[in-house]
Amino acid sequence: MRPHRAYSPGLTGVLPLEEGRHLVEVLRAGVGDRFTVFDESREALAEVVDLGPPVRYRILEERRPEREVGVEVVLYVALLKGDKLSEVVRAATELGATKIQPLITRHSVPKEMGEGKLRRLKAIAKEAAKQSGRLRVPEVLPPIPLKAVPEVEQGLVAHVGARALVREVLDPNRNLSLAVGPEGGFAEEEVALLEERGFAPVSLGRRILRAETAATALLAIVTAGEGR
Repeated sequence: MRPHRAYSPGLTGVLPLEEGRHLVEVLRAGVGDRFTVFDESREALAEVVDLGPPVRYRILEERRPEREVGVEVVLYVALLKGDKLSEVVRAATELGATKIQPLITRHSVPKEMGEGKLRRLKAIAKEAAKQSGRLRVPEVLPPIPLKAVPEVEQGLVAHVGARALVREVLDPNRNLSLAVGPEGGFAEEEVALLEERGFAPVSLGRRILRAETAATALLAIVTAGEGR
């Protein structure tokens, strides 16, 4: 069996049914095969002891790897057309976001998100956490109107025309909220509202980026760019 990580809340010795099904039916695991289990705070080398269902395992060696950013990183991202939000959720998870909050904005083409799509985004976040070696699976929330965004400890909003660079305003040791608009960008009054809530407008360069690219770029600057 090829190396595999399975999400197992509490590391109880029993895999969730979906995780166990994947291990047995897709990866063809057998009794005695080893794999990695993880939850929100730790991971462990485990060995299959019963194919079930449910699949049962025993822990061989517990680990506490340091793979999280170290501060809360919340991504507020406008609803996007098609499947672009899936790309954002996957990249945001890999780059260390701890929470992903979709927004309904003036220029958002979609104005709602169905339960099926929300479940899919949550599944994408879990798979991306497994792939990237993270312990924490980011929370993906139902969309809210932009006016419902609370005041934040430290915020950055990607905005065409902003002059400040991220490195000029970022304190990497404080909790951080990031805001990225839809395909048409945030309206000026929306940017003003975000500024009132604690977000500083920042530039992502001289080029016009697609919404999904802007979200990935901003996250990469504040996490990967800081070596976190």
